[in-house]
Amino acid sequence: MKLQRKNRLRALSLGAVAVSGALALTACGSNDNGSSSGSSSNPSTSANAGSIKCDNAKGQLLADGSSAQKNAIDAWVKNFSQACGVQINYKGSGSGAGVTAFTQGQVAFAGSDSALKPEEVTASKKVCSGGQGIDLPMVGGAIAIGYNVPGVDNLVLDAPTLAKIFDSKITNWNDAAIKKLNPTAKLPNLKIQAFHRSDESGTTDNLTKYLIATTPDNWKYSGGKAWQAKGGQSAPQSAGVAQQVKQTSGAIGYFELSYVSDGIKAASIDTGASKPVAPSTASATADIAAAQVVGTGKDLSLKLDYKTKAEGAYPISLVTYEIACDKGNKADTLPATKAFLRYVASEDGQKVLSTINYAPIPDEIIAKVRTTIEGLS
Repeated sequence: MKLQRKNRLRALSLGAVAVSGALALTACGSNDNGSSSGSSSNPSTSANAGSIKCDNAKGQLLADGSSAQKNAIDAWVKNFSQACGVQINYKGSGSGAGVTAFTQGQVAFAGSDSALKPEEVTASKKVCSGGQGIDLPMVGGAIAIGYNVPGVDNLVLDAPTLAKIFDSKITNWNDAAIKKLNPTAKLPNLKIQAFHRSDESGTTDNLTKYLIATTPDNWKYSGGKAWQAKGGQSAPQSAGVAQQVKQTSGAIGYFELSYVSDGIKAASIDTGASKPVAPSTASATADIAAAQVVGTGKDLSLKLDYKTKAEGAYPISLVTYEIACDKGNKADTLPATKAFLRYVASEDGQKVLSTINYAPIPDEIIAKVRTTIEGLS
């Protein structure tokens, strides 16, 4: 008994050393004050551990970025960590924060709903020795226009009306423009409470790209990750905006479809097709399927068609990229980074997405992603 107890204590001590060593493997200067990904209450996200190739993955990875993909990352990390024993801490602080952390060498990879800008690629070369940051599309999804209006279960909006709401030009739910789109709805005499992101966000970037492309006369801002319109209220990250919409009567906001829950309904968009299109995995996939690869070299950034009028295609969609170095990844984090990205791009990894209201990346594009991941060095 004494020998067994002594061996057990020795094993616990070695485990503590291993955890300490894993922390040393993360990028220099990083300070993880965020929550750790790796849990999901959805049993349908479970994966067969035997299908995940761990290779030499070990230690801990720090990552940050898009909060729109946070629910997908949580599901992936749960499966991967169970199979490989690697801890992955993904903060989900927003696309802007993720790209900054990546270009400063604080994380092994980042998530962003917008592709790297030229100046960000240049900055990445300082941390990617002999290489640069590249965009790998991994997660597709609809940006839901979530609302909380008592008595209104089916709301239709179009681009001009949406632009005027978020630009504080339409301020009440029984406005004539909203009535015209919803002739049978009982729209209340209730003030609109419009919520936008307070942090730099690729979700904001994609929403404003949609408004710029479809109704430039009503949205005269240049766009980007930072919110530019005046008025309205703000909250951090997709979860923060969703929470505000849920608890505020008369509220409207935007966030990835997976954040739509009890107390929040999602508007359908009148695109000019035969009938308005609701956000869903299928309608986002229909839009993303028409995306074109516009990146050069190993970069696989995409161009979406925000002006689509295709039947059943939801126009306010986004693609979240995992951003990694094509060359010059840190030797101690490269095996785990490649193994994790390999899993999320795999058939099993992509299957997880549709179970939690995300859209898998089209086959032709994800095949290129898989090839690119194998070449990371």
